Amino acid sequence: MRIKSESTLYGIKASKGDFEGRGFDSCTFHLDADLASNTSGEAIGISTRPFKFGKADEFDKWKHLAKSLPLRVEVEFDVVAAAENKTSLSIVSIKPMERAKSA
Repeated sequence: MRIKSESTLYGIKASKGDFEGRGFDSCTFHLDADLASNTSGEAIGISTRPFKFGKADEFDKWKHLAKSLPLRVEVEFDVVAAAENKTSLSIVSIKPMERAKSA
């Protein structure tokens, strides 16, 4: 199932190279997420959560927005069933929201 959501983007990180003979190439977007209470205590506020999307070259499409961070974005997620009655989110698309024009 796919859902669209607005979120705040706090950072982006590109990773590419080799480690112990294994190649890696990814881009990670750090989006806001509400802190949830659990059995070990209560929580309030916002945290960031990393989501992989695309390869390292995806970073180049966003780096011109570095001084605009944090930035509101529109994100489309794919939601799938995961282990232990939980769900897993993965980004299908992400784009900056149009900024309001100055009066």
